[in-house]
Amino acid sequence: MCGICGQFNFARNEPVESETVRQMTSSIAHRGPDDEGYFLSGRLGLGFRRLSIIDLAGGHQPMSDAEETVWVIFNGEIYNYRELRAELQSKGHEFRTNSDTEVIIHGYKEWGAEVLNHLNGMFGLAIWDVKKRRLIVARDAMGIKMIYYRIARGQLMFGSEIRPLLAAENSRPEVDPVALNLFLRFRYTPSPLTIFQGIRKLAAGTMLVVEGGECREERWYNYAPIPFSSPKEDKEATHELLELYKAAVRRHLLSDVPVGILLSGGLDSGLLLALMNEQGGPWPAYTIGYGETFEDDELADAADTASLLGAKHITVKLEQAEFERSLPKIVECLEEPIAASSIVPMYFVSQRARQDVKVALIGQGPDELFGGYKRHLGVHYGNWWRGLPAGLRSVIGFAVNGLPRNETLKRGTRSLGIENRLKRYQNVFSLASAETIDGLFRENVLPERRGRELVEYWQALLPQMERTDELGGFQLLELRSSLPDELLMYADKLSMAHSLEVRVPYLDRTVVEYVQRLGASFKVRNGSRKWLHRQVCRSYLPPRILQRKKRGFAVNVVDEWFHSSLNGELPELLLDKGSLMFELLKPEPVQKLLEAHRSRRQDNHKLLFSLVMLEQWLRRTWSEQKPAYEAVSC
Repeated sequence: MCGICGQFNFARNEPVESETVRQMTSSIAHRGPDDEGYFLSGRLGLGFRRLSIIDLAGGHQPMSDAEETVWVIFNGEIYNYRELRAELQSKGHEFRTNSDTEVIIHGYKEWGAEVLNHLNGMFGLAIWDVKKRRLIVARDAMGIKMIYYRIARGQLMFGSEIRPLLAAENSRPEVDPVALNLFLRFRYTPSPLTIFQGIRKLAAGTMLVVEGGECREERWYNYAPIPFSSPKEDKEATHELLELYKAAVRRHLLSDVPVGILLSGGLDSGLLLALMNEQGGPWPAYTIGYGETFEDDELADAADTASLLGAKHITVKLEQAEFERSLPKIVECLEEPIAASSIVPMYFVSQRARQDVKVALIGQGPDELFGGYKRHLGVHYGNWWRGLPAGLRSVIGFAVNGLPRNETLKRGTRSLGIENRLKRYQNVFSLASAETIDGLFRENVLPERRGRELVEYWQALLPQMERTDELGGFQLLELRSSLPDELLMYADKLSMAHSLEVRVPYLDRTVVEYVQRLGASFKVRNGSRKWLHRQVCRSYLPPRILQRKKRGFAVNVVDEWFHSSLNGELPELLLDKGSLMFELLKPEPVQKLLEAHRSRRQDNHKLLFSLVMLEQWLRRTWSEQKPAYEAVSC
């Protein structure tokens, strides 16, 4: 796990400045405190910071072949590198290191850009082909690692974070109002946009190809799930999924440094720990808790799981005062506003884990793969709703909208009746209607095309959705959008702020592609979510763990804290007409959202939390007290 960056004057006949590349690289020193390296050649400059995990002595980057015809900088891990290495050696390639990085070099020499489809891992990488004068910059299939970039005046700049791009010009771009609109609707900014005007991020499974004075963006990962020709029997699917899980965990434990697990009180991380035990142990397990006054505190449940599975349990306790105090610092680590409650526990549990280990496994993924959220129930049974007569739907919808709070149910009745598939999915994702979000903005801030952008970006994914059922299509979009650009993004940023590598075994390509071929009945069955995943869990976990209610990463506690904070200091950010957000938004509708929430007519805490995170981000990002590109210091 590392940090990469670069600058390429692909349509400008001038060399890069070495000091600029060094400044870009220094801005991500927190991602790689162990080593740094540079490649400077005329119009191209590459920078690298290393967190040493595999082949500690031989993995220095930038790395090239013996003839120095192909150069690579690479952030991440290639979990099938040993198999690829053997295959490439059988084809005559000679290796000089034991690093997974070198597999990318020889794989490119053998297969060209198609090497990306041979890689099972997480990565943000750049490949420089000296002979063809071609630069390829790519993000992994699941989007576990990030790539940000800016193209202007014949120049490409890219990096694992936004900081290198800001460092190159020591500037702060303007806020993109379209991206801001999408953030307020979805709690994150979907690819290819970022909150910054002119700075973009590669979507999961896409790449930039720069050659011949031009730069183009392409999707290299085009996996289209096709249902199994013969329907799977329950026992067969359970066995096959378990074997895939075992192999994925075995691959993800490859490391030359200590490894641990971020342990919640739920079944996903519990199963992960049980599978890790088959490969060794005992493993250190890290859990964050919030005190005995909270019914949803996870420490007791996680301690029970750790004891049952023989892990060394290390706890972190977080209080509400620290939650409020830490928000600005966490926002700075994120670079873009993310309004997910679990950012706070993720930050602090990563901080503690790094004191002991360099690598931690996390149980992210089964909820998206197997339908673990309430929204999945709505999508799965949405055909029933759309089958009702329009008049009856209208009457029921009117009655539901009259209920106090129940915003999830209101969104469901409003969204699931939409006939267009992509628009229906977009509305299910939304925290509020397009009209509500658009109404927050000042006049003439938003362009006329507002509200359609996300559907347009998703159009390219329709061929991949062609053979999926209703739930499978929705989940494909989660895997390509909300998972990489929200949950995986903040997991990467907040762990790497402490130089901790987080790995996600459930998102191994073999697992994801298998599950995508299964029908909805293996995911939601008789109203029960994550059905097949739970069948696998039964082999390892006792009923008391299987029956625990879903909590997330102690998300309910953080939500409760935010509820109580809305009667304390945080509303000042929303009521102060001098708040920076009101350069783009109108104070009056924001105040109405807060008033409706406090009166308990509506549950607006998610949207209000998004507004608070926006204001914190604006204040932190536009602070005049330090350079925009300063590295994280946590």
